Amino acid sequence: MTRVCLVGDPEVNLQYELLSRETSREALATYDLERPFENALAVRTVSVGAAVSLLNDLDWYLTRFVDEAIVQEPSVSETEWLSRSLATELRNGALEAGDTGKFCKIYGLERPEEPDGDQDDETADGPESAPARPRLVEPLYVRRTDGELPEYDLRDVTDTLVVRLTEAEHSP
Repeated sequence: MTRVCLVGDPEVNLQYELLSRETSREALATYDLERPFENALAVRTVSVGAAVSLLNDLDWYLTRFVDEAIVQEPSVSETEWLSRSLATELRNGALEAGDTGKFCKIYGLERPEEPDGDQDDETADGPESAPARPRLVEPLYVRRTDGELPEYDLRDVTDTLVVRLTEAEHSP
């Protein structure tokens, strides 16, 4: 199954913005929504083509409320994600899966501290937001050399998330 993840603009509550509008709510209605990161929504689709189609359907909302739209296609990588542009090129046959890993963006994953026992489990967003989710921070643009990615060194983080990019996205 191909995953699509939408990471919200820091200034908005992505879940509220997408689910409060009829068109985006209907586009997402057939999917089980997940919240893998802070201010992010993810869904599983049947293919990279279905993922790109969903992103195209949501384009108006992506422009206004989303910082990053990424796709994870298991036939390309079990752990790395694809940018929307790269997923589109892959779907259109403009490149092969093996040609997608040269240019990347590595996000640091910052894990929030565990809440102490005195805090309520519910927050302003409701009970669903109670579990602390990792936050994507400061992307590092890199080029894979001899099959290896440089280490993320912009800040101290416990984990990273790799997003494969097109050459144009890597060096705008």
